[in-house]
Amino acid sequence: MKTLIVYFSLEGDTAYIAGELARRLGADTLRLRPHEAYRTGGFKKYFWGGKSAIMGESPELEPYDVDPASYDLVVLGTPVWAGRCAPPLRTFLARHSLAGRYVAAFACASGTSPMHAFDQLAELAGTPLAYTELFRDPGEGKDPAVEEKLERFVREVS
Repeated sequence: MKTLIVYFSLEGDTAYIAGELARRLGADTLRLRPHEAYRTGGFKKYFWGGKSAIMGESPELEPYDVDPASYDLVVLGTPVWAGRCAPPLRTFLARHSLAGRYVAAFACASGTSPMHAFDQLAELAGTPLAYTELFRDPGEGKDPAVEEKLERFVREVS
């Protein structure tokens, strides 16, 4: 099954999971990069990222040369910001309809529930998500079940 993992990562957690899934699934990856980078570190990161997610912003993305329509499975990866998906996913999904396609998603979060983010991704993609998984701070080693969740994700989408 030809697989594409589309993700945004601000500080590395989502990139880490995307890389692990890509390796295990033999998938291609597309890292979404906003034209204007988000701030990192400190309170400003949470304020500006959360505001952007709550306001439903769709930032301009750096150019990419990938057509998700040429893949059997598209996996969406996002950090959870203010309970929502990161805005670069909103921009990507506004450009590419995934309606009727096999789509799965994962989210990385510290404390907030990803359920609204997953609902939002399904709505923006125009199709139900076949499988979802939450990873809690995987790059910091706070989620002892990372390996089990990765294996389950691969098993469920394969």
